Parts: sequence; structure tokens; C-alpha cells
Amino acid sequence: MNNILNDDGLNLLFREARTHSVWLNKPVADETLRQLYDLMKWAPTSANCNPARIVFLRTKEAKERLVPALSPGNVDKVISAPVTAIIAYDLNFHEKLPTLFPHNPGMRDHFASAPELVDTTARRNSSLQGAYLILAARALGLDCGPMSGFDNAKVDEEFFGGGKSDRDADEEFFPEGHLKSNFLCNLGYGDASNLHPRGPRLDFDQACTLL
Repeated sequence: MNNILNDDGLNLLFREARTHSVWLNKPVADETLRQLYDLMKWAPTSANCNPARIVFLRTKEAKERLVPALSPGNVDKVISAPVTAIIAYDLNFHEKLPTLFPHNPGMRDHFASAPELVDTTARRNSSLQGAYLILAARALGLDCGPMSGFDNAKVDEEFFGGGKSDRDADEEFFPEGHLKSNFLCNLGYGDASNLHPRGPRLDFDQACTLL
């Protein structure tokens, strides 16, 4: 595969893409979120483990459940965004390895016997998948506003903890205690008139070494 993106594609994904916190009053269709996932799922993870689990908060009621966990400066960003994605990771991701990594039947047991490796692998690869989500969103014409600035424990309790009987979720997706939040990402169509001047970046010689 020798094709490369042209400048328009590179600008869309990287050079001209910005982090947004103010949004146009334009909804994001559920089908667009499905397309987003169907793009990002093809990007690599170690042992094809795919530990990321994503909760797309689309309604006022869903986002209000997130508000108590947010730092004050992030509340308006979430409430005004068409969608807020919780990028989480599944500490039971290895249970799906017989399907995802069938050519190595022992990989599931390898992880099951090494909880520290499970945690490290899930965190690293869900972070990668969160970055893939941002690129997939941009490729589909969406803007992104990734965020920390929240209480992970509160998010985990509210969305992945006990009391599942009052949640619109199934046992397989919300196994109690197995899902942990990584970061948040607002999605929508950003209001470019509210952007600050773009921050500088390190150049190649400041960040990279050729050996």
C-alpha cells in the first residue's frame, strides 16, 4: 500500500485540526458514532487485545450523571458538547483473546495469571485507541475536545460500578469493577471563532534522535 494522504487529508487530521471547547448547535448522528468506531477498531493494539470500551453520552440526562466527577472548568465544556465519550478500559479484556487472537490459544491464560501486566496493557492500549478515536472522528468531519480534569473513581462508580439494576446496560458491557475510565473526549462540530491562537510545538531536533 504505497498511497499517501494528500495535503488536504494531512491538514484535516493534523496540521489544521484543533482542540475545541465551544460547539456549534449541530447534533452528531448515532450513525456517525458507529462509523467512528468502525474506523478506529482497525488500528493496532498489542496482541489485538482491544481493551478500550467507550460510552457515548448524548443526552442531557446522561451528561448530568458525569457532572459531579468533573472539575469546575470542564462542566460547561461537557454540557455544551453534542457528545462526550468516556474512553475506558476493560481489565477483563483477555477473556476475549480466544476470539481476537486465536492463533495463540495460550495468550488468554498468560494475561489471566499476570494482573499487573493486564493493567499496564489495558491502560496503554486504551490510550492508543483513544488517540485512534480522535483521528477517526476528525476523518469523519468531527471536532474533538479531549479532557482529563475529572475524578476517575467517581466516573467508574457511576458508570461502571455497582447498582447496575438502574442502568440501561447489560452485564457483558458493564461487568462490575472490570471497567476503568481513562480519559474523556467531547465530540461535535467546533465553533472556530472561539479558538485561541494555536500553541507551539517542539521541532524534530528538540523531540527526536536519529541513532
